[in-house]
Amino acid sequence: MKLISYNLRKHRAATELADLVDGHGADLLCLQECDTSDIPGQIAGLRLADVTHRNRLGLAVYFRMEMYRPLEVRSISLKKSLHDRVLKPAEERMLGVRLHDIDQGRDLIVASFHAAPLTALNRLRRHQIRTALTELREIGPGLPALMVGDYNYPVFKENLGQKVREQGYELTLSDTRTYTRYRYFRGHYDFATSVGFDIERIRTLPQGQSDHLPILITARMVHPGHDEAGADDGGMATAS
Repeated sequence: MKLISYNLRKHRAATELADLVDGHGADLLCLQECDTSDIPGQIAGLRLADVTHRNRLGLAVYFRMEMYRPLEVRSISLKKSLHDRVLKPAEERMLGVRLHDIDQGRDLIVASFHAAPLTALNRLRRHQIRTALTELREIGPGLPALMVGDYNYPVFKENLGQKVREQGYELTLSDTRTYTRYRYFRGHYDFATSVGFDIERIRTLPQGQSDHLPILITARMVHPGHDEAGADDGGMATAS
């Protein structure tokens, strides 16, 4: 499957989505900083599963209708940073969707995630990531799960990768940096955590109207009883 994750920078890049989906044959689309009151029910053959509802600039997940059937949606609030408490830009920072893969006859979980901004400490973002990954297991224990989005974690990713592996997940970065707006803050901000998936590649796509570059994840579910069993006991591969 192919999944695109994109932080729209306060909805500015929303007009690019149809071309992105068509141009790269995406089966799934995970958005951050989208205007949840102004996004369509369908984009280039993908149907909206749901959006977050307690913040105007929130999260959304789309799926290809002939490939998947939505079964459950869950959005959660995560521990707030000082930025969140003062400016209240976002309350729900993870949107998870349980889907049924029609061809394979299996369920999987896809989630859009947006961590606290750089004004917060990495410790807080690790707490948010840990909570979000725990919540994914509650949606479907033992199911393949893929959480993508804006992690706001440009430095010390080795430490984050270790923490993610301790939960049985794998951290995977894209091939080039995904944020270029400020010279001293450029780097990998948008990536994926997964379990039960073989991540073949994560490619950074050309920059549009957002300060984040979209990423294209190419992945497949692993055969039950093999890699998934390794994930349950912490046996995932090391982070990229």
